[in-house]
Amino acid sequence: MNAAFSPLAAAAASGADLLLWVAVPYICLAVFAVGHVWRYRQDQFGWTTRTTQLLEHRWLRWGSPLFHLGAFMVIAGHVVGLAVPGSWTEAVGITEHAYHTTAVWAGSVAGVAMVAGLGMLCARRLLTRRIRLGTDRSDKLLFPLLSATVLLGITATAAHNVFGAGYDYRSTVSVWFRGLFVLQPEPEAIAGAPLLFQLHALSAFLLFAAWPFTRLVHVWSAPIGYLVRPYLVYRRRTAPAAAAPTASGRTRSATRSGSRRAA
Repeated sequence: MNAAFSPLAAAAASGADLLLWVAVPYICLAVFAVGHVWRYRQDQFGWTTRTTQLLEHRWLRWGSPLFHLGAFMVIAGHVVGLAVPGSWTEAVGITEHAYHTTAVWAGSVAGVAMVAGLGMLCARRLLTRRIRLGTDRSDKLLFPLLSATVLLGITATAAHNVFGAGYDYRSTVSVWFRGLFVLQPEPEAIAGAPLLFQLHALSAFLLFAAWPFTRLVHVWSAPIGYLVRPYLVYRRRTAPAAAAPTASGRTRSATRSGSRRAA
């Protein structure tokens, strides 16, 4: 792997670098945080995926699991690659070569699954008329932005780390990313990164900014509480086939009781 970022090559950050790699990320993160609060207060009943399963389920049956499984793997890989310094993985016995080999091939599998699933979900939305007519403005923003972010990440990995000479993003992009969250941004660390990695990073932060205003908010609403929700006791009246008359001449109706978990 080649180290693209060197202190000798780092110059003072220009105005464009400060705008792209400091101002834009912080603005997007602020919109991400404030937007979720606003969405929850103003549109709590719209905090949903707005499922279209009843309109079409054959493509959804395959596309949704592929996309979500790939997304979980990609997110886990990004957390390790961006948030965990290389010295930490080496301290637990994982060499740099072993890490990059595992990351490239596992990331490629996850990326292919995510792209395939996302492609199916986009295709069903475009080709199924009833779903296409129900597509709102947030979906028209989300799907192209999400597709661009995923495709840029896959292309960057393939171009530089699968078919190329290799690029050590942990010494550049990861340093810049961690610096944002400790309030010590280092724009020069990413300024010299390959263009595909830069575009991927920018599109990801734009996706964070759009997140609160799209169906992506449903990721914070996993139905974990359903597992401990108390049962509801209910009684169901059923008319007997032949009701026996009572002493007063009235018929007695049978009752059945049961329980089911609250919906």
